[in-house]
Order: sequence, then C-alpha cells, then structure tokens
Amino acid sequence: MAIPLSLLDLAPIAPGSTARDSFAASVALARTAELHGYRRVWYAEHHNMATIASSATSVLIGHVAANTSTIRLGSGGVMLPNHSPLTIAEQFGTLATLYPDRIDLGLGRAPGSDMNTMRALRRDTHSSDQFPQDVVELQGYLRGESVIPGVQAIPGAGTNVPLYILGSSLFGAQLAAALGLPYAFASHFAPDALHEAVEIYRHEFKPSAQLAEPYVIVAANVVAADDAEAAREQYLIAMRSRVRLMVTRDPSTPAYSDEEIDAFLTTPNGRQLAKMGKYTAVGTSTDVHDFLTDLAESTQASELIVAHMATEVPDRLRSVELTANAMIGELASR
Repeated sequence: MAIPLSLLDLAPIAPGSTARDSFAASVALARTAELHGYRRVWYAEHHNMATIASSATSVLIGHVAANTSTIRLGSGGVMLPNHSPLTIAEQFGTLATLYPDRIDLGLGRAPGSDMNTMRALRRDTHSSDQFPQDVVELQGYLRGESVIPGVQAIPGAGTNVPLYILGSSLFGAQLAAALGLPYAFASHFAPDALHEAVEIYRHEFKPSAQLAEPYVIVAANVVAADDAEAAREQYLIAMRSRVRLMVTRDPSTPAYSDEEIDAFLTTPNGRQLAKMGKYTAVGTSTDVHDFLTDLAESTQASELIVAHMATEVPDRLRSVELTANAMIGELASR
C-alpha cells in the first residue's frame, strides 16, 4: 500500500509577483494535489518575510477550502505562542464548521519571525515556555471541555479539530508522545535530529482520545521534472533564492548575484545552510520515488509531506503531478 502523501505549501511570492499571485498559485497547487490523490495541504505561519504570503494562515486555509472540494487543509503550522489558544480555537472552529472533516491544526512553538517582529506581534520572549499548557487549553476548547471555567470557543466547541505537534527537536517529539498526538518533523529544513526524535516519540507515546498509536509525518523538499537536468536547474534556482533570503533579510541590502551566492555556499556558513536541505529529492519521477521511499523506510513514516521548491508555478504544478504519479500510483491516475 502506498504511503500517504501530503503537500506543504509555503505560499512563496516569486520575484516580480504579488501576494495575490501567490494566493492564486496556492489554489492551483491545492487543486492539483486534490486531483492527484494527496491527502492534505498545509500552510506555515511566517511573519515579516517578503517572499512568503502565509502569515494569516487561517484566512489562507479558508480561501483555499472555498476553492477546493475534498482535500484536507491545515496549518503546518500555527505558531501557538503568537496567539491566545481561545483565538485559534475560534478561528479553526469556524473553519471546521464551514468545511467539516477537512481541517487540520498543526502547532509549533517557534516565533516564525525575528526578534523585532516578535515584539510587533506582542509576543513575550518566554511565551514558548507555556506551549504545552497552551496546547492542552486549545484542545479543551475544541473538545467542548474547556479548562478555563465559563469560557467556551464559539464556534469551536465540539468540532474536535485534530491537532498535530510540529517540531525540529526532541522537545516536540516528547510533547506529542505525552499528549498522544500525531508528530510532524520539519526535516525539510532541520534534518539533524529526525531519526532520534522519531524514535523517542514512538518509545514514549501514550494513547489518547485522538490517537491510539504513534503517527509520524516526515517532511522533505522535492523538485521533480520530466528530465533530470531540468530538475537540477530548477533546484539551483530555488536553492539560490532560499539562501539569498536567509543572508539578505534587510530589504535595503543589495541582492547578491548567483555567482556570489555560489561562492558563499563554498564557505563553512554556506555549507551549513546547504546542509539544511539534506532531505531534498531532485530529478525525474523515478529519482524522486527512490529518494522518498528510502526516507519513508528509514524513518518508518506514517505519512510524507513534501514542499515543492520550483520557483515557477507551472514547474511546481508539474512537480506535484510527477511526484504523485511516482508515489501514489493508481490513485493518482483516477
């Protein structure tokens, strides 16, 4: 049986494009994923990043849900310390009421931003310390079993929106295990602790009302094309763009040329950035199948979630299709 395949959409704003263009691309991506048998599409909360349009995650989910029919949609994730649990319960309770049995709520504790933006969000520097308690509070609102006397999420109570813990360290694995929740590891940009975190999660897992057995989602990047050389070229363009963003956060700083980025990637800091993309499948559908199958087997993943890196929308849509053909097989040809 084919492993379930899902999609992580970073809602990128390509050079020369607008946020509105990005939202149109997200709808096209979700429709393509729906057509080809992907299980879900998730959107990540980022702030103050000129190339990512998914800051208002719940609003984007609602827009895409209105323009698709069956595919599950959710957050990968909402950075809960940026919000009150009640607010998120109301937002996702509203989504679940409008689109029953289609909404997921993935939760992370990182800021999704820099320190100045954290202050602009009114986020306390110690707010992440309350993450476990905030998850429990949020879960109570969605179950209609609030831990705050006299306070209910309306809408939200009784929707039982499924929660997922996202992480890139051992902390998230331990929390997901303790709460009996599914665990998604951000190995598409933080590969180092993947296998250890998954092992800890499975070893310490305690069954819950939501989940009887451990459920692990493993993330990877993908650039699939009809020939290997085209995939490699698309990957280089996307990689340079990603590194350029990381080293040029200040919009007033002149952009680095491709040659300068390539030179930077040969330095120790550059090699460290490149290492973040360890779990990236690049090539034909066969190449991608082999890479993702090996990753799934080495982690015993319950599900794979992939971020398609190509900067041009038609290339990204083709990558979605080719990966589905490789990994989902008969389901993708319906």
